[in-house]
Amino acid sequence: MVKRNHKFKSGEGAMYYTRRAAMRKLQLKIQDFRQLCILKGIYPREPKNRARAQHGSQELRILYHKKDITFLLHEPIVWTLRDRKIFNRRIKHAAAKQNMNLRDIRLHNYPQLKLDHIVKERYPTFIDAIKELDDCMTLLFMFSTFPATKIITRELTRMSRRLTVEFMHYVIAAQALRKVFISIKGYYFQAEIKGQTVTWIVPHYFPYAPHRGEMVDLSIMKSFGDFFIVMAGFINYRLYHSVNLVYPPQFSQTLDSEHTMVNEQKFVSERIAALNVDLLRSDGGGSGEPEEPELLEWTGNDEDLPHVNQIRQEAQSVNKLKTLFKGLKFFLNREVPREPLVFIIRCFGGKVSWDKTMFAGATFDESDESITHQIVDRPSMEKQYISRDYVQPQWLFDSVNQRRLLPTNKYFIGAVLPPHLSPFTSSKTQYVPPEELALRNVTQADEEANEKFEPAEVNDEQEHISDDEEVLDPEEEQEKQDYALLKAYNDERTDQLNSGKEEGDSAPNGTEAPEQTEQNGRKEKQPAAAEGGGEQRAQKPKGMKVRPGKVFKENADEQQKLTKHEEALRARMVKSKHRKLYSLMMESKKKSEKEAKFLADKRARIEKQKKAEQVEKQKKQRKQILA
Repeated sequence: MVKRNHKFKSGEGAMYYTRRAAMRKLQLKIQDFRQLCILKGIYPREPKNRARAQHGSQELRILYHKKDITFLLHEPIVWTLRDRKIFNRRIKHAAAKQNMNLRDIRLHNYPQLKLDHIVKERYPTFIDAIKELDDCMTLLFMFSTFPATKIITRELTRMSRRLTVEFMHYVIAAQALRKVFISIKGYYFQAEIKGQTVTWIVPHYFPYAPHRGEMVDLSIMKSFGDFFIVMAGFINYRLYHSVNLVYPPQFSQTLDSEHTMVNEQKFVSERIAALNVDLLRSDGGGSGEPEEPELLEWTGNDEDLPHVNQIRQEAQSVNKLKTLFKGLKFFLNREVPREPLVFIIRCFGGKVSWDKTMFAGATFDESDESITHQIVDRPSMEKQYISRDYVQPQWLFDSVNQRRLLPTNKYFIGAVLPPHLSPFTSSKTQYVPPEELALRNVTQADEEANEKFEPAEVNDEQEHISDDEEVLDPEEEQEKQDYALLKAYNDERTDQLNSGKEEGDSAPNGTEAPEQTEQNGRKEKQPAAAEGGGEQRAQKPKGMKVRPGKVFKENADEQQKLTKHEEALRARMVKSKHRKLYSLMMESKKKSEKEAKFLADKRARIEKQKKAEQVEKQKKQRKQILA
C-alpha cells in the first residue's frame, strides 16, 4: 500500500504554529505565553511562503516555528506558570468566601519564578552577556525613575535603582566611559567594557505623570524588567571582581530605607551622594581607580602591520581621555542636572561638589579657592571668583567627545553655545553638518601640525648642515639637478653638431668615417648614463614650451546619462543569486542619498530664514535710530 501525502502535512505547512495553536499546545493563557516567550527569547518568525505556512489562508497572522514551541515545552517555568494559574483560582475562591487567613496562606506560598538557569542558557559566556547589556541598562535606568504602581512593584523599582548605581560605580572605577551626548530622550552614554561597546540612555528626570493603559503595556515591560534584574546582578558581580571591588558594595548613603522610598527627592539626592565616594576594594586599597597599564611599544617594522600607527594613536588617545579632568575641581550650581555631571567628572578623574545646605554628600564648599571650574546654567551671577572659570554644562560633554579640554570662552555664562554635535554619527554618512565638517578640518590641521613639528630622527651617517648653509626643498633640489644635466647635455650636443659640420665638409658625399661614428656614439651615450637610468624626457629639449590650458566644461546631463548607463551595465553583470542583495544595497544607497539631500535642503531653509530674520532686525534698528 502506497503512503499518501496529504496537503499541509509536510514541508513549510507543518513547520509553523499560530499563536492560538501554540497556547493550546503549552496550555497557557496569553499573558503567561507572552512572559514565557520574553524570558526565553522566542519571537515570531516570518515564513518564506505565508500562504503555505497558514494552510492556504491569506490573512496576516502571528506565526511561531514548531521547533521553538517544542523547545518551550521542556522549560521548567511552564509548570510554575501553570501552578500560578491554579493558585490564582484558589486565592479568588478564598477571598470570595471571606476566609482571609486561607487567602494569606496561599499568597505566602505563591510560586516564584527562578530565572538563573535561563540567564546561563541564553548567555553561555560572559562576553555574550556584555553584548546584550545595552537594552538591559536602558530599561533599568528607566524603571529606576518610576514610582511604585500596581504592575511595576516597589521591589522592581528598588532593585533597578540599586543595580544602576552599582553599574555606574563600576564604570567610574574602571574609567570605561568613552562618549556622552544630550538628546531629547535623555543622556546617551557609551562605555568600553571588556572590549565591547555598551551604549545606554539615562532619561531626563521629570515628575512621574500617569498615562493611559493603551499607550504602553507595562505588563510586557515588567517581564523584561524581571529578566534584566537577574541578568544585571550576574554581570555586576563579575565586573566588580574584575577590578577588585567588594560586592555587594557598601554605599555611604542608604538607598533602600523606607524614608528614601517615600521621598523621591531625598532618594535622588542620596543616590548622587553615593556616586561621589570611592568604594572599598577587596585588595585593601582605598581608591577604586585601577592602575594604568603600561603601553607596549611595537619594535617591528610598520610595513608588517599597516594599521599599527592608527592602533597606537587610538590607545594613546584613550589613555589621555581617562585622565582628562585629573587635577581639576568642579563646583555644581543647584540649577544644573547633578547626576550625569557627577558621573562624567568622576569617570575622568575630576573632583566635584555642590551646595551642602541643599543636597547631601558635598565634599568642599563654594568658597574653596582650589576650585578650577564652576558649572552654571543661569544668565548671570552676582559673586564670582577670579581664580576659576564659570562655564555651562555643555563644556563637559563637548570636551569628553573631542578628548581634550576645550577653550572656555565659548561656554561662558550667558554665551550662545556652539552646536552640540553627536559623537555617534558614522564617518560614512552622506550628510555632514557644516559645524562637524569644520571641526574635522580643525582636528586634521592640528594633527598635521603636530606631525610637522615632531623632531625627526637624525642618522649618524647624515652630514651636519651649518646654520649659514641654505637648506633646499627635495623637489627644488631635484629640479636643479635635472636642469644642470639638461644644460650639460645641450652644450655637449651643440659641440658634437659643430664638430660634425666641420669634419663633414672634408668627407666625400657627406659620409663620416667609422672612427668618427664610434666616437660620436660614445659621446651620445655619456649624457644618457649621467641621467641615471636613461631618462627619455631630456632627448628633445627644443620642443619644450609652456602653453596656456583650456577650460573644459562638462555637460551635467551627459555625465548623468553616462553614470546611469554604467550602473545598468553593472547591474546586468550581477549574478542571478546576488541580484536581490544588489537591489537592496542600491535601495539603501538611494535612501541615504535622499535623506542627505533632505537634510541639506532643510539646513539651507533654516539658514535662509535666519538671514531674513537678521535683515529684518537690522531694518528695525535703523528705523529706531532714524526715529
